[in-house]
Amino acid sequence: METTILFAPLVGALICGFGWKLIGEQAAMWVSTGLLFLAAILSWVVFLTFEGPTEQIQILRFIESGTLSTDWAIRLDRLTAIMLIVVTTVSSLVHLYSFGYMAHDDNFKENESYRPRFFAYLSFFTFAMLMLVTADNLVQMFFGWEGVGVASYLLIGFYFRKPSANAAAIKAFVVNRVGDFGFALGIFALYLMTDSIRFDDIFAAAPDLANQTMTFLWADWNAANVIAFLLFVGAMGKSAQLFLHTWLPDAMEGPTPVSALIHAATMVTAGVFLVCRMSPLMEFAPEAMMFVTVIGATTAFFAATVGLVQTDIKRVIAYSTCSQLGYMFVAAGVGMYSAAMFHLFTHAFFKAMLFLGAGSVIHAMHHEQDMMNYGGLRKKIPYTFWAMMIGTLAITGVGIPLTHIGFAGFLSKDAIIESAWGGGSMYGFWLLVIAAAMTSFYSWRLMFLTFYGKPRGDKHTHEHAHESPMTMLVPLGVLAVGAIFAGMIWFKPFFGDHKYVAAFYDIPLATQGEAGDTHADGADDSEGSGDHGDEGDHGGHHDEFGGQPGEGALYFGPENHVLHEAHAAPKWVKVSPFIAMVLGFVMAMWFYIWNPTLPGRLAQNQLPLYLFLKNKWYFDELYDAIFVQPAKAIGRFLWKRGDGNVIDGTLNGVAMGIIPFFTRMAGKLQSGYIFTYAFAMVIGIAVLITWMTMTGGAN
Repeated sequence: METTILFAPLVGALICGFGWKLIGEQAAMWVSTGLLFLAAILSWVVFLTFEGPTEQIQILRFIESGTLSTDWAIRLDRLTAIMLIVVTTVSSLVHLYSFGYMAHDDNFKENESYRPRFFAYLSFFTFAMLMLVTADNLVQMFFGWEGVGVASYLLIGFYFRKPSANAAAIKAFVVNRVGDFGFALGIFALYLMTDSIRFDDIFAAAPDLANQTMTFLWADWNAANVIAFLLFVGAMGKSAQLFLHTWLPDAMEGPTPVSALIHAATMVTAGVFLVCRMSPLMEFAPEAMMFVTVIGATTAFFAATVGLVQTDIKRVIAYSTCSQLGYMFVAAGVGMYSAAMFHLFTHAFFKAMLFLGAGSVIHAMHHEQDMMNYGGLRKKIPYTFWAMMIGTLAITGVGIPLTHIGFAGFLSKDAIIESAWGGGSMYGFWLLVIAAAMTSFYSWRLMFLTFYGKPRGDKHTHEHAHESPMTMLVPLGVLAVGAIFAGMIWFKPFFGDHKYVAAFYDIPLATQGEAGDTHADGADDSEGSGDHGDEGDHGGHHDEFGGQPGEGALYFGPENHVLHEAHAAPKWVKVSPFIAMVLGFVMAMWFYIWNPTLPGRLAQNQLPLYLFLKNKWYFDELYDAIFVQPAKAIGRFLWKRGDGNVIDGTLNGVAMGIIPFFTRMAGKLQSGYIFTYAFAMVIGIAVLITWMTMTGGAN
């Protein structure tokens, strides 16, 4: 069953890419879509029935070189099962959605192969992503990692006749190569220190790495910290964290189904998955994990500020994705990996729905993406409106405080903010709370500008706005179910007490004797459990995770008490995200419903700040000045001076004089007469004899 899940998308890609002429365009597209739905159904079966322990399913021998021995194998544990349903569910729904969205695409009217090619790219991307999440070693993971990069390049630049799409594809590819270089260095370092790239071997050696040093950049560093840092650099690139984030907004140049597939639930979450997969190593790298927390919190804040002023509907959601990924990294950075996976899981549903809902709006408005040209659309496209409303309620975190009743984002986001508090990162806690308020503001701003108020922009476009076909609406309905119920159903396995989380991730629990005196105050989970509706651990002690690195899908070290501390957080900590959400909603109502002239006046009064946010903190301009322009200047110098003056002007000039001279001399020797050649032979023999006589060679 697991091999079917892995290879079904590859078969679909091959059929759409090479066999569509044999069976027809529509048949090829339906076959690839059907195979994705088959993979999704089987993935849910695996997720609902898997109870551990970790399994390795070997496919074939991959690499044998010296001490490097690598299998192509599927690692099946709870992390894999979560990622399988995330990847295959979103991908299958995106395939179905693409039937309606691409049906009237007029970018390739004269080329009938572009639709099968698009579906082939989608399926290939899914296969590469499944290669990544099922990897049993770092080489296989890197293979899927790079495959995802290639597929994203093809999908972002699918409209290759648009210069902006080509530039966005190249930008995504180049920026990701920066992160991938760090990832590759991390793999090399692990092989150097452990003589293996298999996860089981690395996890077993992780405690020793914490006590070893390695030389890197002419200095000695703690091995665990430097390796964890290098791996996180790879995660920064793939998950668009601060400094390596600039590719993500430009990637909106691809078709909207691509935005949902790449930027909602699959490729951009690969970095979060990597950090959680390597939790047995990360637990022994506290300095690196502090860096993860700071970058994640700063990214969440940065992206939220930029999302406040964007007017392109897809770019608003793209910056929202960047911000939510920051939340996930904060959870992982403080050691609450299960909360990071919880938000990854719920985020897949509501963010994919928001992207597909935005695509439905764009489809209705004849490919208009500027929200300033929307308004009053809720009666024109009611199903899309309600889908977007559910997605907005989920991402902003609407629910009942101090319970686990609410939309998916309410539970998972609160879990992360409580974890930041429990992990002792006040920097992360406050930035995430502020980002939650801004998330609420820009999300409701999107809803109000799109669906409320008077129609703006082209009158003819508004009059002819229409609801999307069923192939586009059905995926929205399915994702809406997940956006509503996913958090409530799976709250306890992801963020309940230790027993629930340990059972879900197959993590051993420490014995009572080992765990009973962990905290001097003898605190238990009863306070936090009361707030969340969980069963408390009474009797003067609370459970703790135990076992050795690699025994479960995640690893929580003996000093990691974040789950307990998060549940024991004060009530004001638990309600702070809800208060931030309400504040953002009220501000959005004030700006765009009650006083719609206020945003324009505020932008004029605070023009420098507005331009700073509108231009995305000037990261693109800064990188252009620091990296792009100097690189172009060096290229021009080598072209003009090196190639033009030195090679063409000097070397080629000298060669043009010397080479023809010797060519003419050689041509004169080739007379074609036998006596000329005989004379040359006689002269040659005479010279040879003379030389041997004078040098004594004849003796």
